[in-house]
Amino acid sequence: MNQAPLVALVGNPNAGKSALFNALTGARQKVGNYPGVTVERHAGRLALDDGRPVELVDLPGAYSLDPSSPDEQVTRDVVTGSQAGERLPDALVVVVDAANLDNHLRFTLQLVSLGLPVIVALNMIDLARRDGLELDPAILSQELGVPVIPTVAVRRRGLDELKKALTATLQAGPVVRPGGGVVEDIVTLQRRARVISEKATISETAVRRWTHRLDAVALHPVFGSLLLLGLLFLMFQAVFAWSEAPIGWIETGVAAIGDLATSALPPGFVRSLIVDGLIAGVGAVIVFLPQILILFLFILLLEASGYMVRAAFLMDRLMATAGLSGRAFIPLLSSFACAVPGIMATRTIDDEKDRLTTILIAPLMTCSARLPVYSIMIGAFIPARQVLPGVGLQGLVLFSLYVAGIVGAFVAAIVLRRTVTKGESSGFMMEMPKYQWPRLNDVLLGLWQRALIFLKRAGTIIAFTTIVLWALLSFPKPPAGSDASPVDYSVAGRIGHQIEKVVAPIGFNRDIALALLPAMSAREVAVAAIGTVYSIDNPDEDSGENRLVDKLRSRWTLPTALAFLMWFVFAPQCISTIAITRRETNGWKWPAFMVGYLFALAYIAAGATYWIAIAIGL
Repeated sequence: MNQAPLVALVGNPNAGKSALFNALTGARQKVGNYPGVTVERHAGRLALDDGRPVELVDLPGAYSLDPSSPDEQVTRDVVTGSQAGERLPDALVVVVDAANLDNHLRFTLQLVSLGLPVIVALNMIDLARRDGLELDPAILSQELGVPVIPTVAVRRRGLDELKKALTATLQAGPVVRPGGGVVEDIVTLQRRARVISEKATISETAVRRWTHRLDAVALHPVFGSLLLLGLLFLMFQAVFAWSEAPIGWIETGVAAIGDLATSALPPGFVRSLIVDGLIAGVGAVIVFLPQILILFLFILLLEASGYMVRAAFLMDRLMATAGLSGRAFIPLLSSFACAVPGIMATRTIDDEKDRLTTILIAPLMTCSARLPVYSIMIGAFIPARQVLPGVGLQGLVLFSLYVAGIVGAFVAAIVLRRTVTKGESSGFMMEMPKYQWPRLNDVLLGLWQRALIFLKRAGTIIAFTTIVLWALLSFPKPPAGSDASPVDYSVAGRIGHQIEKVVAPIGFNRDIALALLPAMSAREVAVAAIGTVYSIDNPDEDSGENRLVDKLRSRWTLPTALAFLMWFVFAPQCISTIAITRRETNGWKWPAFMVGYLFALAYIAAGATYWIAIAIGL
């Protein structure tokens, strides 16, 4: 008895493939698993116009024949005849989203090149027309060399025409196409897909035309990369240039609050706790709120406009050279805000080695908590001068620190992928959202939420850590009439001197030694800790002379400051990052490895920076 022909429904995710499968098969469906894997197999029956039964199988959604997940692996194996226990389909019905034609044609071109009989179901044609896009199925059919049938699966439109085309295709039998074989070059596929899409487009709205024109620049390998670098450079210049005035306002307010508390409270324990502990410590951090909000303003605008996904597309090829999947870009991008959600976002990466590598390098992305540390050091030691028209030296240094973190992550990924996380890298396909103007309310809400998060950290973690550090710095007090430094005599000072013995070779002083341990609770605490140290060490100085920037300039050398910056580029992040790494990797092995290699990198980078700076006379 002859088997019923096997027809596979194939397409990108969200193309309406399952809706078409349900419309064609109705209740005549069965669900099981493919042999050897946990991926579900959806199969059903339909009758052709000539009465012959056909077995229809709904393959998992895929972006490419280069699989990056178990689902895509099954789809590739079925259409190439290498899936165990599954016969090669007699024909393919490729379902594409009419409104997203150029992206979906990439996969279609790969499938057509296999040489199997193919029919293209141009699905959701009604939504494309609603958006002002008119396509010519005849031209599309001519360009692809296969039948193209417009369909609206959810409304059962085009099903009869699809069955007729399927009947004729199965009667014609196998086909041989010149140049058959899987096309491996995704860039070539995308170019061909775009050309075919343009030929098949009769008319489109001005918005769609402008999208294509903007993408011609934004996605160009040269001009797009320059645009991305330019936007990042502008962002870091703005962090300093735009924040100068509001930072001054906050500094004035903090100083006024400190003076008010000093005058209202009698000398003693309580005044020292409030003025030297809370106000000096927390106040040293919250002055950087304007810079953090400016940074997030740019990030929110880029995300809301639709540009951020295009930046991910540009970065995909670069990341592939480090053995990473393009799927790693979004978690790493999230890590610029905070490594905790960035590490959690790696759950979208199917390949375990890819995911583990992304987790291990996520702390190298410069999170917003590092910005106060960078800003205070740059403000104290880097002159606020112009190196080019509109280009400030301080913004240039900040940009370089972010680049150093990215380069460090890139190099670390290369080493990890060739050693402890060795494995094949997977491909990555993505769909581009429409360009749109960011909604003002959404941007303002995002900034408000970031401000609340920052201030909450300042009012809880930073405040608590600062109070603990203040207590350790304040007790025991030196004997009356003693010339000993209150800090050196305290518990914290004695601990700091022991740590200083370890970090002195890389140029670190006692003040840095005292800041390193509390900074593990949150990066910003490093600034608060140093502010508290200087407040206790010099309690009688007025608020003007007691500014942290002035203290740093008088006590630190430039090589020490540069080494401190490089330490924070590479050093492990807060305890929360270590805890989330432990949860995501189900053990302490990889968190311990991450902390160890990052501390080693930080020590080497800081030491190299310090001794090079000394050698060249800085």
